[in-house]
Amino acid sequence: MSVPASPWWSPSIHADRRPFLMARQRVIGAIRAFFAARDFVEVETPLLQISPGNETHLKAFATTLEAPDGTQAKRYLHTSPEFTAKKLLAAGETRLFTLARVFRNGERTALHHPEFTMLEWYRTDERYHSLMEDCAALLGAVANATGTSLFTYGGMSCDPQLSPELLTVADAFTRHAGIDLMASVDKAGNERDMLWQAAAASGIRVAPDDSWADVFTRVMVERVEPHLGQGRATILYEYPISEAALARPKPGDGRVAERFELYACGVELANAFGELTDPHEQRRRFVQWMDEKERLYGERYPIDEDFLAALAVMPEASGIALGLDRLVMLAAGARRIEDVLWAPVAP
Repeated sequence: MSVPASPWWSPSIHADRRPFLMARQRVIGAIRAFFAARDFVEVETPLLQISPGNETHLKAFATTLEAPDGTQAKRYLHTSPEFTAKKLLAAGETRLFTLARVFRNGERTALHHPEFTMLEWYRTDERYHSLMEDCAALLGAVANATGTSLFTYGGMSCDPQLSPELLTVADAFTRHAGIDLMASVDKAGNERDMLWQAAAASGIRVAPDDSWADVFTRVMVERVEPHLGQGRATILYEYPISEAALARPKPGDGRVAERFELYACGVELANAFGELTDPHEQRRRFVQWMDEKERLYGERYPIDEDFLAALAVMPEASGIALGLDRLVMLAAGARRIEDVLWAPVAP
């Protein structure tokens, strides 16, 4: 069996990576201090779950749980600690955060790794605007901890001490793609076919079998995201309701949801929701997404009934998931996610 010429544990390779790893330690320390100062409790969530998450395109790692009597049950490595975190909110926790190892199959690029660390935090009885304030303050705390004045990636830079730009998804589509996004969604949030036509007219490739979500994502990736987080971070908010997996609708406008994403240097760092607490609506969405997953990939994941039961008693809350490794990359000036991992997964 051949051995890679320069494995990550090679002393010379490790010496090159070590400054990034030391930055990682400082970022983690800053995060824990940040939340301790705000009366958050740090929690730990189990990796093995009945359901890994029910979004259409997520690909999970499956395994088998064996009981002492030899009976077996299928389990999954979680793609997010969200289900457990919300159960803890239902149990009575009011402010919590977790630094969780999470797993997503089929993802390995400069910005993706099959095993990575996700920072999630939740606030009960607070709107998701509080999380926007958290993001701005956390970026500054990380910059102070790492001694950097600029986040950098892919030739772009971002001052983490500046207040983030606030930009609606609709305004971003108009500004960067010349597309009236809201014309493709009716008052009830249902999708219209105008988006295909507008994207094609803008020079974006579309196919007859593309879903509305496919076209939306292509416009985001090709035209919108490369412009976000230049000079300062961008908070992109009010996503179409169909693009907000576990978020509640915006009061007064059912076309969009209480969802935002945080960008710096064109890189998505975090995804936040004003959390949906209606278990019936959540079940409807889960079934819809699993039907689509089965159509596209020939499989579906179970629905965590325990999660839906907890959702029925969970208080109003807002929550956010942030990719720790990406944050370290930008703060330390690393080019690849594997540069900031102590031990990357073997290819």
